[in-house]
Amino acid sequence: MRPKTLVPLLLISVLAVPLLATGQNRPRTTAESIRGHFASVNKRLLDMAKDFPEDKYDYKLKPEMRTFAEVLVHVASGNVYAAKAGRGEQVNWDELDPKNYKTKADVVALMEKSIADSEATLKSLPDESFSKRIEPWIGVTEHSAEHYGLLVAYYRANGLVPPESRPKPGK
Repeated sequence: MRPKTLVPLLLISVLAVPLLATGQNRPRTTAESIRGHFASVNKRLLDMAKDFPEDKYDYKLKPEMRTFAEVLVHVASGNVYAAKAGRGEQVNWDELDPKNYKTKADVVALMEKSIADSEATLKSLPDESFSKRIEPWIGVTEHSAEHYGLLVAYYRANGLVPPESRPKPGK
């Protein structure tokens, strides 16, 4: 091949690769990002709720802190708030009473329902709505992520490894 032909072909190849890849590696939209982060933190918390030993659900890091179960009920309260506020309801963040969720199964069921309800509301919103308003989703996601970090400490204090920190099969 002649140099005069090779240089333009190389130049076209170098320029074309990023253009072709753009469709595959585009940045996530605000709506995709919010939905993804909300789902991710809730999945990790639900995994913990299902995994943590039931006999340790009343464990507290310090006497003045919430128990493991109470933290999860508190997080579920945030999801309930997000579902209602996301639908446009005038609502306050009302705490669910942990005394109404006596067993691990009760807490897990509450988490599953609060996640399903809030994600259904989140998915029902048109993508364009996130260019105008990202609350309550960003605030509730941040709140849940903070409590995820706290519950990691509950795991570690009990000599346990959180599900997300365990080696993954095949890796």
